[in-house]
Amino acid sequence: MPDTNPPMFDARVRAVLGPTNTGKTHLAITRLLAHASGIIGFPLRLLARENYDRMVAAKGERFVALITGEEKIVPPEAKWFACTVEAMPLDRRVEFLAVDEIQLCADPDRGHVFTDRLLNARGMVETMFLGAETIRPLLQRLIPQAEIETRPRLSQLTHAGPQKLTRLPARSAVVAFSAGEVYAIAEAIRRRRGGCAVVMGRLSPRTRNAQVALYQNREVDFLVATDAIGMGLNMDVDHVAFAALQKFDGHKARTLTAQEAAQIAGRAGRGMRDGTFGVTGDCPPLPDEIVHKIETHNFEALQTLAWRNSELDFSNVDALLDSLAMPSPQPGLAKGNDAADHITLSMLAREPEIRGLAATRGRVRLLWEACQIPDFRKLSDDSHAAVCGRVFRHLAEDGVVPDEWVLGQIAQCGSIEGDLDTLMARLASIRVWAYVAARGDWLKDAANVQGEARKAEDAVSDALHERLTARFVDRRAAHLIRRLDDTEEELLSAVTRQGEVVVEGHPVGRIEGFLFHPEAEAETEEQKKLILRAARRALKEEMPRRVAALEVAKDDAFVLTPAHRISWNNGASIADVARLRPGSEPGKPLVEPLPSEFLDGAQRERVRARLAKFIEGLVAKELGILSTIETKAEAEGALRGPAFLLREQLGLALGGTEGNIGPDLRQKLKAIGVRAGRFALFVPEALKPRAMALRAQLWAMSRNIETPGLPAPGLVALQRRDPAAEGESAAAPVWASWPPGFAETIGWIEAGPVLLRLDVAERIAAELGYLTRRAPAPPPPDLASRLGVKADTLGVTLTALGFRLIEPVPLEEGQYGPPTPLRIAQPRPQHHARGDRRPQPHQGQGQGQGQRDRRPPQGARPQPQALPEGMFGPPVPPELLRGPRPQHHAKPNHQGRTQHQGKGPPQHRGPRPEGRQDGRQEGRPEGRQEGRPEARPEGRHDHRPRQDGPPRGPRPHQPPRKPPEPRINPDSPFAILAKLKLR
Repeated sequence: MPDTNPPMFDARVRAVLGPTNTGKTHLAITRLLAHASGIIGFPLRLLARENYDRMVAAKGERFVALITGEEKIVPPEAKWFACTVEAMPLDRRVEFLAVDEIQLCADPDRGHVFTDRLLNARGMVETMFLGAETIRPLLQRLIPQAEIETRPRLSQLTHAGPQKLTRLPARSAVVAFSAGEVYAIAEAIRRRRGGCAVVMGRLSPRTRNAQVALYQNREVDFLVATDAIGMGLNMDVDHVAFAALQKFDGHKARTLTAQEAAQIAGRAGRGMRDGTFGVTGDCPPLPDEIVHKIETHNFEALQTLAWRNSELDFSNVDALLDSLAMPSPQPGLAKGNDAADHITLSMLAREPEIRGLAATRGRVRLLWEACQIPDFRKLSDDSHAAVCGRVFRHLAEDGVVPDEWVLGQIAQCGSIEGDLDTLMARLASIRVWAYVAARGDWLKDAANVQGEARKAEDAVSDALHERLTARFVDRRAAHLIRRLDDTEEELLSAVTRQGEVVVEGHPVGRIEGFLFHPEAEAETEEQKKLILRAARRALKEEMPRRVAALEVAKDDAFVLTPAHRISWNNGASIADVARLRPGSEPGKPLVEPLPSEFLDGAQRERVRARLAKFIEGLVAKELGILSTIETKAEAEGALRGPAFLLREQLGLALGGTEGNIGPDLRQKLKAIGVRAGRFALFVPEALKPRAMALRAQLWAMSRNIETPGLPAPGLVALQRRDPAAEGESAAAPVWASWPPGFAETIGWIEAGPVLLRLDVAERIAAELGYLTRRAPAPPPPDLASRLGVKADTLGVTLTALGFRLIEPVPLEEGQYGPPTPLRIAQPRPQHHARGDRRPQPHQGQGQGQGQRDRRPPQGARPQPQALPEGMFGPPVPPELLRGPRPQHHAKPNHQGRTQHQGKGPPQHRGPRPEGRQDGRQEGRPEGRQEGRPEARPEGRHDHRPRQDGPPRGPRPHQPPRKPPEPRINPDSPFAILAKLKLR
């Protein structure tokens, strides 16, 4: 519990001023821990976290707290607090209170917060302000009782002049002021000096500490940073080089002031070690005046401090805005730029809904707290105001912010994919929601939400560190070539044929491909570091040897894995060395060597070139027919389109070709090795097992999924799994888990209960089409086995292939003979009537009415035609009843009648009678019927003149002829049975 008793004596106010490297922060931490309780505020979250760790090491986690906008670690027994200046818990009374970098009171954006702490924040026993000498006059005027102490710099800071990037000394920090400049300089140092660490203000503490560890552990000798290093980040830097002298301060681009340049240059030379500063790259030289001020630590005093009214009026929204806009009450204080919370409040105040909810003093205070959510993203739009407005609506209407909404926003930001800028933007978004989660009174389960926010931030931070290291650190030059400078003895190290790394007789790890997997087993941490550094030296000669061995390896030493990686068999082990990425064409994937800290840029390119050659050879070997076809297609324009389509689709373009590829083009495609079938346009060679496997790999790679398993070579039909029939314990085949579209892409088509290989389906469909081109025909005896189906599912499979199965018609009672056989037919064509079919003038109306009455109902199955009386045998199937064929393309014969001439199918001029697809009525036997005129196509009459004589009128009515007596062989079995029946 905080002490509520007033102090018995006036608190001591003390200001410790001076340049960098004077030990001011160390003094404040020492005084803080000497008191029974205390709070210290830092300008950056990074600094708060760094000093929190120092305080925990001295006092233990039970008694030390960390409070920043995004993170709160407050144990119940906490006595000492490390905070950011904005997050200092001023309602807690403590003995000691300190604020670091107090000269930031003059900052136009954040200065009003530091000024408020300078004027109002006090410890019960001691208050300490740490900063530069430039604030002394104003501090004496505003805090006359303050004791001011000046501390000199512990080391000398000297100007070293301009230097090239390649000539910078080791342990140098290069400072730039934009992300683009930082990336460009870091890339140049990686190429020329072996790599560098990167420190930026947008990094999380976890990423920043990991990058600083690279530098502090001497894994790299260079550091590239923004001006974030100027705020008390202590590292072993000997030289600071400015890559630019201008920065964008959030409003405009401006030149650095002498004080700002000194704050950054002061990072060089820590403790008693002297430091230097200068410029590098395209940066102009530092003016002599600024150089003199930095070396002598003599700068102009600050004239005004930024100020904002802290006694706010929460009676209504307008009163709150007016109180924020109040002018400063005394000289030396001036209103700075409108802060982000003030701007957000002004935007939300224009919304009637917000004003309606902020109707009471408590609601206005709640609105102000919502507006104080930091805008870490800085998108320069109204998205941040929208977030603050939604938070306020939830708090005003529901009392809490929904946990599900905040967790959903955190989950969206938790992805670890993307480039550096994307990951930094996600970190900024996570910081916003971490701030919301840190408000325990805003959420129902704040602890759970805070944990998810930390988990997401850690995951993205680790991914960002890996990206920075992979891009800007070349450990081949920075680690492997580095000499072991902490021992004078040469260590024995080697790499065995199996890839085991041995140092001084102890195995410390393995090399797989170009990746080192440490297995250090040392008694102490120092020994472990020493052995690991020696192992890197052993790999200095091993990696170039492996690169050379890979370059001369044969193609059969490389294998593509289902995960789209290329494995290399070096004779002793098999390891992944690269992965495939989609290229400009499906058949031209890109090869990307796996990130390795032991390969430089030139070696990576050599590995990539060799593996790219392997992939090109593999594609040419298995799918080279596509290039041959495209070359042949150049001779004729009509062939270029299908050839190009096949190249884009890797030899198989789904979809029937009957409608858009004519017979002539089909024959030309066949001549160059292309089949235009019923189901696809394809190249038969692309369906071979190895070509199919390569196509499956490229298809899966383009969709970023693992390559599905393929059936065994030689299979032509794949049975679909039926769990109900096979039982749940039956193992599912590999094709049961194929993703949608995969079967068709690699050459398997759905055919009822099976998947048929495309070339087999095309061959069987063509055979059946030829067999049934004129009439239904019995199926081949081995059709079911060729299709890989059972007899009871043959009809479903044939329907999928575009045919229909005609079941045999059973004999009726009293009929004798063999039954109608099983037949296959092509599907019934869909006809569209051109007009009403009416009886001709010479046809009897009664007879036509009888024909219509005898038609079977729609959907009824045609019945077989019964035999005339006195005849025995099976009934005549309806499919075999043929009426008179219509005469087309006719010309007069010598009797004046027309007959069909020419090739091609007859053209019908009207709809066929219902019940028959072939144009004949049900039950009418083939040929001309007795007693009726010969049928003619609709619209054709006998009233036109003959071409070889005078016109002829309608024939006179003739009585119907009797059907001829059936002629039966008296010795046939049917005649003998008939005689027995008549007795």
